[in-house]
Amino acid sequence: MVFPGQGSQSMGMQADLAAEFSVVQETYAEASDILGYDLWNVVQNGPVAKLSETVVTQPAMLAAGSAAYRVWLAAGGAPPQQAAGHSLGEYSALVAGESLSFSDALIVVIERAKLMQNAVPAGVGAMAAIIGLDDASVIAACEEASSMGVAEPVNFNSPGQVVIAGHTDAVNSAIHHCEAAGARRAMLLPVSVPSHSSLMIGAGEALQAAVAAADIKVPVIKVIAATDGRPYTDADDIRSRLSRQVYAPVHWVTTVNAMIEAGATSITECGPGKVLSGLCRRIDRNTPTSFIDSVDSLQKSLLA
Repeated sequence: MVFPGQGSQSMGMQADLAAEFSVVQETYAEASDILGYDLWNVVQNGPVAKLSETVVTQPAMLAAGSAAYRVWLAAGGAPPQQAAGHSLGEYSALVAGESLSFSDALIVVIERAKLMQNAVPAGVGAMAAIIGLDDASVIAACEEASSMGVAEPVNFNSPGQVVIAGHTDAVNSAIHHCEAAGARRAMLLPVSVPSHSSLMIGAGEALQAAVAAADIKVPVIKVIAATDGRPYTDADDIRSRLSRQVYAPVHWVTTVNAMIEAGATSITECGPGKVLSGLCRRIDRNTPTSFIDSVDSLQKSLLA
């Protein structure tokens, strides 16, 4: 089971599931009590600009992943043998693995979002998606742009799909180098926080205090860290890697391959949208995928 991160949110997400399963709104209500505002109302009614703010998006996506997982269990789905999350989604995976309570995870995520949003002034940082270029060429393009500032590959999402991040001028320069190298598409993403780049080192280090205060247990299922494709082990390991993952690249290809090599025979995306299930299909077409973002897709996932 895999859990999506920031970027998979959408207005009105999970309304269909909430109409059938009370646990969805109960999960958002639990989050709202900690946040101090009605998260479900923001998710359903917006405005879009509010939901798009990092400090709102990250708690919303944690709630969405956890709500979808609770629905899966309520509908008779079995706990997965392995779990992983893309960036922020790792917190949902750790909640599913009973390593973190939902409330403790939310408290850490609220601090994570604040630190990331405040780490780089608005307009100074950027992220871009590079489509149709191999990893080595993207890395080379970032190196060519380095005279303009930080430009780094930060998400190795699937073969031919890499996200880069850093200073806006350097990212724009890297985009031009990627286009010159033959990229099919190279486009800025609608975010200002250069997640998983070295510009986030300060935020990651500052997060250590919040992570240290959380009650963390060894997961009851295997939870794979997406920064390196290795399972989390003890509580100290989890604390260390959760702090580091703020500024470490997401190696999603490595993570998915590690899950398959460890015996995964199917992969279900647990949360809004189907971005990760699409990436997983591109990584390994022989492993069946499904997703849970509506009652219909839930039933199909249960049948699968």
